[in-house]
Amino acid sequence: MTEIERKFLVVSEDFKKESFKQTRIIQGFLNTDAERTVRVRLKGDQGFITVKGKSTNDGLKRFEWEKEISKTDAEALLELCEEGVIDKMRYEIKQDEHVFEVDEFFGNNKGLIVAEIELNHENEHFQSPFWLGKEVTGDVKYYNSQLSLTPYKMW
Repeated sequence: MTEIERKFLVVSEDFKKESFKQTRIIQGFLNTDAERTVRVRLKGDQGFITVKGKSTNDGLKRFEWEKEISKTDAEALLELCEEGVIDKMRYEIKQDEHVFEVDEFFGNNKGLIVAEIELNHENEHFQSPFWLGKEVTGDVKYYNSQLSLTPYKMW
């Protein structure tokens, strides 16, 4: 239940040519407290509820618990969420044995494109694609929960 993840800005839209899967994601937050966030997500036709704990100081690790829920339940819970629903397209790109998830944001976060990679351990090596830019792991302003409160267009 511990997630190890690194996050990067994306410097080119060339990742779209390498994508093997695209999914529209709509998500909101029932709680954006720094100690824990509770997220409701519609990912295509699937619903999910996720609880994330506070990140380590370097931003690499944190507790994550997720359960699939019905699309109907997710839609109902989205109505209860705090203001600032996130709308994005997720592209999945295979790079050797890893998969990068690249999120292209819309709405108030339009113009922001962020890539994430989940790792098995903190020092795991991975091949960086040429479209990968500056690392922003641990920079809380790039957390989706914070983008819902202070969107990219307000920076």
